[in-house]
Amino acid sequence: MSLRTAQIRLVSSHPEVYEPCDDSFALVDALLADRINLLEHRPMLCMEVGCGSGYVITSLALMLEQEVPWAHYIATDINPRAVEVTRKTLEAHGVCAELINTDIASGLEKRLAGLVDVMVVNPPYVPTPEDEVGREGIASAWAGGENGRSVIDKILPIADKLLSKTGWLYLVTLTTNDPSQICLQMREKGYAARIVVQRSTEEENLHIIKFWRDFDIQMEAKETVPVNKTAPVGVMDTLLSQVHRLSLWISGNNSSN
Repeated sequence: MSLRTAQIRLVSSHPEVYEPCDDSFALVDALLADRINLLEHRPMLCMEVGCGSGYVITSLALMLEQEVPWAHYIATDINPRAVEVTRKTLEAHGVCAELINTDIASGLEKRLAGLVDVMVVNPPYVPTPEDEVGREGIASAWAGGENGRSVIDKILPIADKLLSKTGWLYLVTLTTNDPSQICLQMREKGYAARIVVQRSTEEENLHIIKFWRDFDIQMEAKETVPVNKTAPVGVMDTLLSQVHRLSLWISGNNSSN
């Protein structure tokens, strides 16, 4: 039986490259939870921004390789060592991806505009001083600036340009990042959103949010002039109810195991 996700023992490592952790596992679990939809989506081009060890892009390729053998994979990272580690991880699992050492998608905007069907991003989301953002080495994997939003806010408009008309974005966020405001920001660009996985650890509360273009929201965005950046009650209530339902589901499963 074909592997569904990357095996940790085959994931390459380097002292200056972020290793798979709770956020990486949550993102892969979100992709697994949405796998049937991904297979029906039949993506031509899948992209990971910030590939790190290569655990996520390798897992995605393994999930889709039998049913979607034509899919092409691209992974970027600002850390050149991460690109090399990802290459080794892919090779160890017998899958391929085009690897590019760049900041988010710099230099790829024209080539990939409107072509990416699936984008996965585990961004630097940890709140840090702004001067730590974009530093060389492993710090680039987590330093997110004020509220952990500096890099996320750069990624969102780029994702909007690169995603195809039916493209999906899977984004890892922390509660401190204000996920409801991120969803509002994307809603103003015409995207619907839902939380695929919510996970709480001793150190953080993670949400894996899926975004996709929605025709009704696009029409609404064209007709509505935003007057402020506060998330509407409806948007916040929807997200909070998703978190609550997922928390109850997780608690119930934990109790039964």
